[in-house]
Amino acid sequence: MPEASLEVADISSPIGVFRLVYRGSTVRVVDLQENGVAQTGIPDGAVRRKPPYPVGSPPRQLQEYFQGRRTDFDLRVDPDTASEFDRAVWTALRGVPAGRTVTYGELARRSGFSGAARAVGGAMSRNPIPIVIPCHRVVGTGGAITGFGLGLWRKRWLLDHEGSWPLRSKSAEGPRHRGQRTLDSSVPGPRPQAAAPHPA
Repeated sequence: MPEASLEVADISSPIGVFRLVYRGSTVRVVDLQENGVAQTGIPDGAVRRKPPYPVGSPPRQLQEYFQGRRTDFDLRVDPDTASEFDRAVWTALRGVPAGRTVTYGELARRSGFSGAARAVGGAMSRNPIPIVIPCHRVVGTGGAITGFGLGLWRKRWLLDHEGSWPLRSKSAEGPRHRGQRTLDSSVPGPRPQAAAPHPA
């Protein structure tokens, strides 16, 4: 049976246009189409696809994600270049569900590289398949929003889209402002209700 063609599709979203390069249900690249952001480019021989996309296809799944009809992806990933370390970290990261976050240090531990938080940060910066490999779910100690090549405002948007922003912080254990949302009370499913004011 002949191998499926390498395909490319552009998906519009509230945070920009994303270009997917994929073969069957395996994603090779997700590029943000914006000036100043590194681009992988379209491989020679890739077939350009336009909507409507087949059910279950990578571009259809990304559309459903941005439409709020999907939280995780039923897709394989196959980056063109990646070290064994990067692949191990990305595999562990794909186990973090939407609505949850993980620190760099914890992701290092889950990947089998305890103490390698800084190296995990490097793996995030090399991720060629953002969103599908959800590097936006990796945060600093105490829930700090750091290190996202597509812009921190997009990281916040993605976390909010998944129901996990604002993140847990020290303020979660102390007085809360009216309407503050924190992860300490969130569970997968509906977003948590606004917290009542803490008694004075």
